[in-house]
Amino acid sequence: MAVSRLALAVIGDEIGPSLPEMISFCAEHGVRRLDMRTVDGRNLLAMTLAEVATIAETLKSAGLEVPTFVSPLLKWPAPNKASSNGRVDFAFDPAQCPHQDVLAHAFDIANTLGASHIRAFSHLRYPGFAPHDLHDTVERLTAVANDRGVTIELENEPVCNLGSTAELARFFEALPSVEDRFRPLLDISNSYSMGAPPEAADIASLAPKVDMIHLKDRDFTAKRTVPLGDGDVPWANELERLLRDVEVPEVIASIETHCPHDGRNATARSVQALRRIAREIGAEMA
Repeated sequence: MAVSRLALAVIGDEIGPSLPEMISFCAEHGVRRLDMRTVDGRNLLAMTLAEVATIAETLKSAGLEVPTFVSPLLKWPAPNKASSNGRVDFAFDPAQCPHQDVLAHAFDIANTLGASHIRAFSHLRYPGFAPHDLHDTVERLTAVANDRGVTIELENEPVCNLGSTAELARFFEALPSVEDRFRPLLDISNSYSMGAPPEAADIASLAPKVDMIHLKDRDFTAKRTVPLGDGDVPWANELERLLRDVEVPEVIASIETHCPHDGRNATARSVQALRRIAREIGAEMA
């Protein structure tokens, strides 16, 4: 029996680009948590705080909570490091930020949205990366997070230095200390997409620190992302073994459909699938 509740959230632009599309979807499907990343094709990190405040007020008026600013923090090349990646989905050029201090602006946005969490990455992948490369950045992120009352969620992303669950687990094990304000954002499907299914030891290592997961599915034969429940990732088994060792009472389970050709329908099917899987494994949905 799973212990921790799953708090359903949906990333807004996975539904459609506009706020009205996001809001109407949530009303139709009984979703009350909307993680925010872009609106009308613009990343919130490229917006002024006044623009973000207008978005926040619109969502609040619709009765929606924003648990997470799904920011692109550090989804760009590290200083003096060349990345071999080609096109990167939702990558960000810090020059697009209206504030000189991109990191501070990201936290200002999270606070403006009323978001208790902010997503970050590990820079675009480069040769010779070692966990200590990020330690100074982690220290600054954590200091700002403590000051702002926001939790940082470091996601495993294939195009970044921490792509698989194994790489994410090794990184957190290498940290001198881990504060509650700095946690792993576990994306199990991302690891499968790299041909690196999560090992039991890595899940056991990460689970006590996890309070958020991203959910999408993968067709292994076609090598493409599909709605949750339509692919080959054994989600019932993965969620069951993860929640067995999670220590927080509630895990934010955020749908990141990645099916832009049919976003609204694919996200609706993913929401239905998560609710079904939760029933199968005995997890309460909040």
